[in-house]
Amino acid sequence: MSRQITLRGPAELADALPFMLGFHPSDSVVLVALHGERGRFGGRVRVGIPGSPREWSAIADYLAECLVEGSTRRSEDRPDAIVAFLCQEPAPGETGKRVMERLRPLAQRLRTACGALDIPVLEALCISDGLYFSYCCPDARCCPPDGTPLALSGTSVMAASAAYAGIQVRGTLKDMEARLKPRGADGDAVQRAALDEAATVIVPRLLDAPASGPARQETRETTLAVVRRLIERFSRPEERPDPTRRDAIPAGLAGLASGVGTGPATADARDDELLTSDEAATVILGLQDRETRDQAAEWMEGPEALPALRLWRALSRRCVAPYQEYAAAPLTLAGWVAWSTGDEPSARVALGLALDTDPDYLFARLLHQACNEGLDPESLRDCLRRERAARVASEAAPGQDRGPAPGEPGDDRAPTTGSDGPGRERRQARQAARRTTRQAALGTTRQAALRAAGAGRGPARTAAVRHDAEPRPPRAGAGRRTRTRRRGARSGE
Repeated sequence: MSRQITLRGPAELADALPFMLGFHPSDSVVLVALHGERGRFGGRVRVGIPGSPREWSAIADYLAECLVEGSTRRSEDRPDAIVAFLCQEPAPGETGKRVMERLRPLAQRLRTACGALDIPVLEALCISDGLYFSYCCPDARCCPPDGTPLALSGTSVMAASAAYAGIQVRGTLKDMEARLKPRGADGDAVQRAALDEAATVIVPRLLDAPASGPARQETRETTLAVVRRLIERFSRPEERPDPTRRDAIPAGLAGLASGVGTGPATADARDDELLTSDEAATVILGLQDRETRDQAAEWMEGPEALPALRLWRALSRRCVAPYQEYAAAPLTLAGWVAWSTGDEPSARVALGLALDTDPDYLFARLLHQACNEGLDPESLRDCLRRERAARVASEAAPGQDRGPAPGEPGDDRAPTTGSDGPGRERRQARQAARRTTRQAALGTTRQAALRAAGAGRGPARTAAVRHDAEPRPPRAGAGRRTRTRRRGARSGE
């Protein structure tokens, strides 16, 4: 039986926010819907605070509309009230009170936007520097103008109830994003050189070779073989790379890994140790092929899931400048595995970063919407299982979709004496056609699984929210960004 918790006043609201989201929402605007006379919590939306105050009005309107439309679509019940939170840490030399005053126009604009939809904002809180401030309560006895200290972590009724229910708070949003971004360590130069070297071989194959051609297929098989080897390596926690191998431990990471501690940063540094720069470059570039990425998504459950998630995170951290945009693929895979294993807060963070990297990355967009709408990932898991089974069966069946082995007639990797040139070309064409037909059918099935699960839920822009969605704010400016040849290789969509 579920346990109901009654929150009384701004202090308990501020304490409950991280448990509602699964993390401390640093640098964020959060709106929470309230329903009924007792103010039952409903949907919630979060977005980063825009740096320019000129964007605050548009963000306020957008968030209010998303919350109301999403709540209505989900339960056919408009919110009766809304609670707003503004969370931002002070800049150097700034105080929490100064942050509160600086964000006051945004709080007022949120109240106006919600009021325009005939929904009152019962409370608007600013959380900064370990303090909370109320924009609505005029009583200095409970909400003094200099702020009120937040409750000690883990000491409230909400914290105890969340611990009993198994709800985790995964640190701050900034900390969660840091696990998926390059560290800016000394090893960046080594990784950049490895990416440059691998790009001279892999990128031309992805750009110029047909999707079903032997060069593209060879790159796909090589990439997936490296991924398979790395997941096996990540499955052994005590595994350490051979220090004699080239780039076994990039400079700047070994020191982190040797430090004492068991926190996320230490665990990530140990994972970085397991991945050489050459291996990372091969996989990062290989994942820009859509079919390779989709096969990599099959490592999503059971004992493979955690090693795969650690690997995708580590690869995202290796997408150093100028290869940042190549991170969309490993970030999306990290979000998918997190969602598949039930870690929705981490999934939304990873998918949000993927969309920040490439707003047009289709797989990330579909997953982000599905996760935000509270869909069951089982439909996509089942689709990927069937794809794997079909591919394994096809590879096992003699004479079906099997590329010619070295030295066989039709093999273009080695000269063949006495072979019929036109006959070889016809055989290669038939094999390519079968592969293309199967891949197209599987791709259609995969997208249909996501879209069918979300059928009848409205357009992507208003896909708001099961409980804690993070809608994509409208992009300022006009037009799509121009794709370079390198970007085209990365996108794969």
